[in-house]
Amino acid sequence: MSRLWFSLLIVAATSSFTRAQNETTGSADYCCTILASNPLVGERVTFPGQSAYNESVASYFDIKSRLTPNCIVGPESSAEVATIVKALTADSGSEPCQFAIRSGGHTPYIGASNIENGITIDLQHLNATTYDAATKLASIGPGARWRSVYHTLESLGVMVIGGRDASVGVGGLITGGGISYYSYRYGLACDNVVNFEVVLADGRVVNANKDSNADLYTALKGGNNNFGIITRFDMQTFVNEGMWGGLVSYPASTISAQFKALTNFIKNIDTDTNAAAIVMQMFSTQAGNNSLVVNSYAYTKPTVRPAAYDEFLAVQGNISDSMSLQNMSGVVGEFDGAPSFRVYFGTLSFANDIRVLEKASELYNNVLAKLQAEATGNWIAYALYQPLPPQYTKDSASRGGNILGLERFTDAFIVYQPYLSWEGSEQDALFQSQGAYLVDEIKQFAASIGATVEYLYLNYADITQDPLASYGKENVKKLKAVGSKYDPSGVFQNLVPGGFKLSNVKI
Repeated sequence: MSRLWFSLLIVAATSSFTRAQNETTGSADYCCTILASNPLVGERVTFPGQSAYNESVASYFDIKSRLTPNCIVGPESSAEVATIVKALTADSGSEPCQFAIRSGGHTPYIGASNIENGITIDLQHLNATTYDAATKLASIGPGARWRSVYHTLESLGVMVIGGRDASVGVGGLITGGGISYYSYRYGLACDNVVNFEVVLADGRVVNANKDSNADLYTALKGGNNNFGIITRFDMQTFVNEGMWGGLVSYPASTISAQFKALTNFIKNIDTDTNAAAIVMQMFSTQAGNNSLVVNSYAYTKPTVRPAAYDEFLAVQGNISDSMSLQNMSGVVGEFDGAPSFRVYFGTLSFANDIRVLEKASELYNNVLAKLQAEATGNWIAYALYQPLPPQYTKDSASRGGNILGLERFTDAFIVYQPYLSWEGSEQDALFQSQGAYLVDEIKQFAASIGATVEYLYLNYADITQDPLASYGKENVKKLKAVGSKYDPSGVFQNLVPGGFKLSNVKI
């Protein structure tokens, strides 16, 4: 027998053994073995029972998202991410290796950034924030949380456009658009990215910016996780002047006055580019079973009680007031802390019409009544109302554009978010149905009076919604063309089930 023939027999036998092993242990275990045996990334792989694995799973914002992948791999460089992607997409004769991509792990629907029977790529070690004074750019890892970003940059006298919750991850916020307190002045977070470093489906590490891979650059600004794994965001900075901000709480009985103040604030939003406001209805069993209105005010100059908030601040009977001169890290800290609860987000947009706001409040009270009658344990119910004016994207085109389709809207509108959290998996159907009820009923009412706005903010959307479709047909076509160009084999459509997939867009 020749040496060649003998070698072929060995290969065939080994392949048969591998397939048999794969059938016994499952393809995910086999894929974990592939990673663990790779000399370049093997030490980054952790398994159930190991402390690093357990800490990663326990750190997800939503308890429902704390799935148990077969293994977790935590790369520490873009080269390691590329090695992992190549290993997981190699044609090994086994079943395909499915995987999830985690930045901050804040999206609260099952499977968004974690996976059962697969591998989770946890980017939390890619969390550095550095600043180049010559270019005035901040380079930020996708696994960083916004509190750490702000702390680093504030010490250097600069700031970037980022999230309004300290614990939110950088990667998810930016690829969903990214609303900021500074957005009127400087635009959305995604439009402040000068360059993305991206690992593509074939393992190549590329830069996407206005001059290189420009179509990918545009698509990443709102396109979620459909094109690759972003390993660095190079963001434009501006001088950090400090701000005046915090939370003011009021009795629930003031909601009509708050809505009147909000609609007027939005009508006059052009008069002061520094002012941002969010009106929130809130009920918490942990806060004495009280219904409240909690407003977030953030003025992006160090000015106390600016005139932009006069109508809000004239509302009588406030219960608490944390407004003060502080940095962004302090303001976002008031939204910090993931409850050890199960969470529902949903979203909707509608015109700046007080009739819709009043209807939304009526429906919110219906939900409170049902939950007070049927829910057990501790739970919280929020309804958030915030403006999205056209000025947020006025400079987008000159910066390479984004894919959100917001240029269709010439008037400021309201982004709505029901945010419910609760204890116990047995209550999932109750709370999720009530969140969906709010979205559906408000949408129907808005449509009935011609106040519909066909845009869904991806970072608030539930998995049952279709935010990519809300960008408009032409932008969906652009997204799909970019997907076909940079991921022709559909790795991020087929092997990464989490996120809002282009392949599922109903348009």
